[in-house]
Amino acid sequence: MTRPAIGWAAGAIIAVAAIFYLTSGPSSGPESAADAGTTAQQSAGAAGRPTEIVAADPALSADFDPEKPRHGSSLFGELKYGPDFPHFDYVNPNAPKGGLLRYGVIGSFDSLNLFIVKGQKAAGLGLIYDSLMTRSLDEPTSEYGLLAESVRHPADYSSVTYVLREGARFHDGEKVKPEDVIWTLETLKKNDPFYGAYYANVTSAEKTGEREVTFRFDMKGNRELPQIVGQMPVLPKHYWEGKDARGRDRNFAETTLEPPLGSGPYRVGAVATGRSITFERVDDYWAKDLPVSIGQNNFDRIRFEYYRDGTVALEALKGNRLDFRVENSARNWATGYETAAVRRGELKKEEIPSLNPQGMQGFAFNIRRDKFKDPRVREAFNWAFDFEWMNKTLFYEQYTRSYSYFSNSDLAATGLPEGRELEILEEFRSQLPAEIFTQEFRNPVTDGSGSNRANLRRAAQLLEEAGWTVKDGKLVNGKGEQFNVEFLLDEPTFERIIAPYRQALERLGIASSIRIVDTAQYQNREDNRDFDIIVQTFGQSVSPGNEQRDYWSCAAAERPGSRNVIGICDPVIDALINRVIFADSRADLVAATRALDRVLLAGHYVVPQWYAGVTRVAYWTRLKHPAVMPAYNIGFPTIWWMDESAPQAEESE
Repeated sequence: MTRPAIGWAAGAIIAVAAIFYLTSGPSSGPESAADAGTTAQQSAGAAGRPTEIVAADPALSADFDPEKPRHGSSLFGELKYGPDFPHFDYVNPNAPKGGLLRYGVIGSFDSLNLFIVKGQKAAGLGLIYDSLMTRSLDEPTSEYGLLAESVRHPADYSSVTYVLREGARFHDGEKVKPEDVIWTLETLKKNDPFYGAYYANVTSAEKTGEREVTFRFDMKGNRELPQIVGQMPVLPKHYWEGKDARGRDRNFAETTLEPPLGSGPYRVGAVATGRSITFERVDDYWAKDLPVSIGQNNFDRIRFEYYRDGTVALEALKGNRLDFRVENSARNWATGYETAAVRRGELKKEEIPSLNPQGMQGFAFNIRRDKFKDPRVREAFNWAFDFEWMNKTLFYEQYTRSYSYFSNSDLAATGLPEGRELEILEEFRSQLPAEIFTQEFRNPVTDGSGSNRANLRRAAQLLEEAGWTVKDGKLVNGKGEQFNVEFLLDEPTFERIIAPYRQALERLGIASSIRIVDTAQYQNREDNRDFDIIVQTFGQSVSPGNEQRDYWSCAAAERPGSRNVIGICDPVIDALINRVIFADSRADLVAATRALDRVLLAGHYVVPQWYAGVTRVAYWTRLKHPAVMPAYNIGFPTIWWMDESAPQAEESE
């Protein structure tokens, strides 16, 4: 239900290792723990939390010179792979090439332009583009050169310089040049408010050598800026400034169904608007022999097939019309795969762990609306939510309650603030609720029996303190107007989850309703803040950074289409975001993130939902993946391959 995440918060801008970031429409099902690919390993560390990531700062290394060209970069810690590494450890370098991969998508599409607000974008378009750098999936914050052969920056992080590879080229044979990089930055910032905000601190890009481009920043000390620039896809200037097949000037600001030109491992093949899109592997892909590409991009074709809802897509998988599915429904996982193919071992269910933190998924309030401005009202909604009963009754006890915006990681605020975190919060003590310093945030808990009377009494008390009273069974304000709330959804499967919650709210005198709209209407209403409550996921990673501005800052609250759907505008939060962005060590980053987490939790901006410690996938066993999977991503479809000696499905368009 969110637009694709960008940055270290939830994967690279063109997540060639996780197709889920490239799909349009909802990225997760009704019981999703978080965006696919951002799961965490539940078994690690105490109480299901992974142990703290400890990394030496590269700036402290005696031989570290940021101004010396390097083959890769890391936010914190040394690179795992040296300049002469043959391939990533987690790939199968001998993976065979071939086969058709079919993946189901919910919704529709009417555009092949991935980089503008207009239109419903087709899934998988990121497969056709290369970026300057590409992520390593077994390191938390490292990237290695793809289009760029080297990267360097001054010690104050005021700029970054990339040198392009000699052989980098687009699918039409044209070389990738600094002019393409410069044009891409300017065009993305101009045509999508999101990119404008994300690259707001990148003031310019200029050609500083035959194959060299330098990005300049309006600030110093922001470690993440060089890396998020490296994640930027590079688009062909000559293509977009040229003419289409009909001789008309191309317009980047408009939707199009003309297959765009890229430089990546795949190109657009057959397109059936709104029904399916197929990508074809580029046999002479310029980067296929680079170490960052060995063992990857193994399918000859990847087809995204569109369905009207998840139930139909699940039946298509079981009917051998799809090859792979990420299962976000606990009920489906527990009861929906009772088929002969599963019993025979032909259709496999697998839970794949990862070390990424769990971002917050929850019922997000639109606090621009007067009825949600008082945090006591928002807290009351949390007291009315009976997670324990729901987890037992609806979810087969497969989930853990979200307790933080960085659950299942060392970034989560737990206990009382201490040490460096306390020092940071002390600077804002007069602007913060006193309980931040005296009480640990804890979600209300029930016994799971379905009797939530004590918690509802507490909810009623909070509502009364906020000025709401019950008259004739209705919760009303001073004007006699009843409190009413609408849950906005873009798929019906969440109704069964909201139904018992509505019953609890109605016992408090709150009138509630559900409005289900199609994906396009949903996105429009979300972008324009036309909702009361939506289900929202805020993906996170081990190194939060610039994306936090788009989640929580005052500037983002005012910008339509930003990820600050809640409308948070708090000068303390803005200041804490900067502390996160400008952290000069891993320890400082952890302390600043915990402080930010604690203040967000105290604001009761969401009713926290749940997360799972694994990514649940179901796939036909003709699909294969490496025996040892990377720690931070399931790598689908990039590091998977097709065993063509196994029985294949009949192909149909």
